[in-house]
Amino acid sequence: MRKVPSNMSHIIEREAVMPAIDHHPWRGILVATALPLNDDLSVNYDKYAEHCAWLVENGCDGVVPNGSLGEYQVLTPEERARVVETAVAAIGGARVMPGVAAYGSAESRRWAEQARDAGCASVMLLPPNAYRADERSVLAHYAEVAKAGVPIVAYNNPIDTKVDLVPELLAKLHGEGCIRAVKEFSGDVRRAYQLAELAPELDLLIGADDVLLELAIAGAKGWVAGYPNALPAASAELYHAAVDGDLATAKKLYEQLHPLLRWDSKVEFVQAIKLSMDLVGRHGGPVRPPRVPLLPEQESAVRTATENAVAAGLA
Repeated sequence: MRKVPSNMSHIIEREAVMPAIDHHPWRGILVATALPLNDDLSVNYDKYAEHCAWLVENGCDGVVPNGSLGEYQVLTPEERARVVETAVAAIGGARVMPGVAAYGSAESRRWAEQARDAGCASVMLLPPNAYRADERSVLAHYAEVAKAGVPIVAYNNPIDTKVDLVPELLAKLHGEGCIRAVKEFSGDVRRAYQLAELAPELDLLIGADDVLLELAIAGAKGWVAGYPNALPAASAELYHAAVDGDLATAKKLYEQLHPLLRWDSKVEFVQAIKLSMDLVGRHGGPVRPPRVPLLPEQESAVRTATENAVAAGLA
């Protein structure tokens, strides 16, 4: 198992007794956690708590439960609430930023209030995604959820939601006090520079693993990450090298990890990341319907890439 880089050990020891980050809890590496399921598809909360703690012990700053990777869409309300509570109990609310997406603004606000009451320091929110919302609807949605009183990180995923939080709209949301940061999943790294011009105080978070290096160079303040679920220490080393400007180290690690990182942008990202978790000795487990298992050729590709990473000492 890959060890945490020696230059990070003192950070982990210090943060074991201190809150993660005070007024910018979304900064750093926040892992969009996969949710361990048992063979009968029930949630294994003990494994989930263990997983959250293991991620922090291996160089990550916190977790994002109930994101797309956490299969929130197929959880019952009781399960969804308990996932948040489990993460908070495992690593503390300052390190937990739940996804609070829902079809309706009122329901998203209720999930934000649940996260706030559980002790979370921030939440992540998609735009309305039951239909292709216009700009006024997006502004109203974020304004409503902001009434919960917990800092919001917007999540821009135009690929899946068909609603694009372009830099001009993000600047409006930030200017109206609705959001503090954005997880950018569009894959368009050019937006980082325009966003910095329009809203310099709005934090940009890397939202897709396979453009990590490009967005880190562009000034990203954090990474809402997928593949650290399986390879946290190597991923943390990559991220810190990238944001610190150590491009020689970062580029080598990026090239080694990219055959896996690019799965974060594929339709089968949940299945792929869970398979890699299983292969490195963690508990990924199955997925809930309507997701289905990987095709044999997909499984083979993920298996080969994971085994190569292990052989290179990255796990």
